Formats: sequence, structure tokens, C-alpha cells
Amino acid sequence: MGRRIFRRHSCLILCACLCFAAGSPCAANLGATLNKSQEQAAPLESNSLQPAPGELNTKEETTTEQYTLSHDRYEKAVAYSKAGYTLYFVSYLFGAIVLILILRLGVAARFRDMAENLSDKRWMQAFVFVPLLFVTIDLLHFPLRAYWHALSRHYEQSIQGWGSWLWDWTKGALLDTAFAIVIVLILFAVMRRSPRRWWLYFWFPAVLILLGLIVLTPLVVDPLFNKFEPLNKEHPELVSSIEKLSTHAGVPISPDRMFLMAASRKTNAINAYVTGLGASKRVVIWDTTLKNTTNDEALFIVGHELGHYVLGHVGRGFLMGAVGLFLALYLLFRGLHWALDRWAKDWKIYGQEDWACLAVLLLLLQVLLFFSSPVINAVSRMEEHAADVYGLEVIHGQVPNSEKVAAHAFQVLGELDLADPNPPAFITFWLYSHPPMAERLVFAHSYDPWAKGESPKYVK
Repeated sequence: MGRRIFRRHSCLILCACLCFAAGSPCAANLGATLNKSQEQAAPLESNSLQPAPGELNTKEETTTEQYTLSHDRYEKAVAYSKAGYTLYFVSYLFGAIVLILILRLGVAARFRDMAENLSDKRWMQAFVFVPLLFVTIDLLHFPLRAYWHALSRHYEQSIQGWGSWLWDWTKGALLDTAFAIVIVLILFAVMRRSPRRWWLYFWFPAVLILLGLIVLTPLVVDPLFNKFEPLNKEHPELVSSIEKLSTHAGVPISPDRMFLMAASRKTNAINAYVTGLGASKRVVIWDTTLKNTTNDEALFIVGHELGHYVLGHVGRGFLMGAVGLFLALYLLFRGLHWALDRWAKDWKIYGQEDWACLAVLLLLLQVLLFFSSPVINAVSRMEEHAADVYGLEVIHGQVPNSEKVAAHAFQVLGELDLADPNPPAFITFWLYSHPPMAERLVFAHSYDPWAKGESPKYVK
């Protein structure tokens, strides 16, 4: 989703494959979303983005040169963004502290003892130990997640009731735990067979798991949290326009690959994304997007998503995830032995095959994902910019005043999502997966290679 500070994948990064499946561009959500206002890149150097008090945007203003907000909207965008930035770093720090305490206080060791006392079969022990550990972590993180949801409701980004939100949280926790049991069983089985090369041998099944996640998530997981239906059911005219657009691009998209998501039951934000791989690959548009944009603006948004589709960002994300997985597993192997050499006795851990080592791996993954985020997000920003270029090129000649249409689409996205007009440079470097809204709007308005006699980059 557009403004997700707490990643649902925080528990799924049980092993390195999930760490990089969750973190690599276009892999986990595979939704290279158009409107990720909370995770963007470097701001414009201009300070002219704040309008005078009481100033309201008009269509003429927002289709010209820059991203502007009314005074009230500006204040809300800055406050909401600052809260999100703070919670992002707090959540990582808090997660590390929780895992350190679980190890230092011997909680992981006690969970291991409980599992081993109940059964001498390893697979049965996993069914005891993993849920105990993951449920404990989820419950300890619950206050931060609930606070973020309350904040999103306060700023009218989320309209999801607490009952519905709690049910989604519960489903996510159950899915995480069930999936973790499978991963842990495979990982520790490989560890037992090859104590020194488990990181290499586990990479092969982990890549297959990563591939399965990408293929199955839109078919199995996503429908558990949101309702999807064919886009042509309620918007046949848009489907027809998208078909013409994709045909113009030379990559016809079948109507059965276009879906409408009923996001309006939970959020006021607008979004679109591509997801899946092979038979599950699809373009998804939120119903809030169609309610808040014109048909031409919606076509630009779809054009952006077609860019991810055509430029192979999903497949590239999988390859990057596989490479990142290989590096992560090796770092986990080295880090695990380094940690056990120093603190195994204090943590009451007997060796790397000890179930309690799972908490050590999760701690290492927490650190690894945090420090790899700037690299992952830098790649994502490049892909998002490429998709912006593609979107502008593919609608050129198909939509009148295409540059102004695209610029106004970004204005609408920013206003609804409370996109930070001028985020700090460090924040944009560390956690923004998309270029800043202001920068995207200015680029969209000014991108016109045809007027300069130049050849477009992607759509010839």
C-alpha cells in the first residue's frame, strides 16, 4: 500500500529469502505503486511549495509547474509525514530491542525447552516453538501498529474500523506464523545436514519459495484482505481505452489481466500497481483512483503501471531478490556464528541447530533489512522514474495535453495521500521508494522530447 510504515512482511522476513523478497523492488508487493507518498526520494531544493494561508488549489494552478497544497493540507501533510518517519525508525529500533530482550531474558530458550519437552520429533517441536515466538513478537509490536492505524484514521487516510483492522491484523499474523513454520522446518533441516554450507544449500529452495510467493500472493493472499473483481465489470470503457493504450505500446494486455480493488472500504488513498508473475501477473486499480481522477488521468496512472509491466520490473525484482537472498544468507551464516561465539552462553543457546537460534536470525535480519533499505529504495526510485517516463510516452498522442494531465494526476495523488512537499534529504535517501511528488509533477509537466525533435526513450 501507498503509505505503509509498518511492513506486513516484518515477521515474514524469517529467513534471508523473505528479507529480500520483502525488500527488493517489485518483489513482495510487486506493486510498484504510483502514489507512494510516504516513501519517496530527494525533495526539490525550492521552498516555494508552501502556499499562503488560505490559498486553495485550482485545476489551472495544479496543472502548471509545481506541487502545491492549501495551507491546511500542507500542515497536515508535514505533520503526518513526520509522524511516519519517526515511527519507521522507532519500529526498527523497537523490533531489535524486543528480540534482544527475548534472547537476554531467556524467553527463546524457555520456548525451546517447552517444545522439546512436548515432543522429541523435530517437526512437532517447530509447531510449538515457532508460533510461541512469532505470536510473542506480534503481540509486542501490536501497540505500535495500532498507534499507526489510529494516526492514519486521525489524518483521514484510513477509514477502516477497528474491528476490520484487527481482523486483518489477525489474518496477517496467522499467515506469517503458518508460513514461518514451513520455512523454519526447511531451514533447520538443511542446517542439520550441512552445518557449514547450509546458507548455500538453503538458497535453492528459498529461491523457489520466493518465486512461489510472487506467483501465489495475488491469487491466494491478496483476496484475503481485499475484494477484487474484473475491471470490465463496471468500467468497460476504461478497459477498452487501456486495451488501445497497451496495443499502442506493442504489448496488448488482456481484459482478464485487469482488476478493480474495492479499496474505498478501508482507505481514502488512491493507488494502482502491477503484481504477480506469469499466469498471475495483473494490473490492479483501486476504486478510489477512479473516483478521484478523470479518465485521462486514470489512463496515465495505468500507463505508469504498464511501464512496470513492459519494462520487466517484476521479473527483475525476482532476479534481484534471488541475488540479494544469496548475499543475505551468507551474511546470516557469518553473523550467526559471530553472535553465538560471544553470547550463546548468556542466551542459553547450545548451537546453530538450537530452535532458539531463530530469534538470533530474526535479529540479524532486522539489522540487515534496515541497512539494506537505502540500496533497495534507490533501485526502486529508478524503476519508478522509468515507469513515469513510460507512462508519459505511452499516452502521448492518445490523451490531449498529456503532460498537463499527468502533472494534475500527481497533484491529486499528493493531495489525497498527504504527500510531504519537501521531505528531508536524509529521509528521502533512507526510506523513499519513489521520487518525491513535487519532483514527479515537475518532470511530468516538462517532459516533452517530441517538441525538441528527440526520440522518446521507451515508446517509439
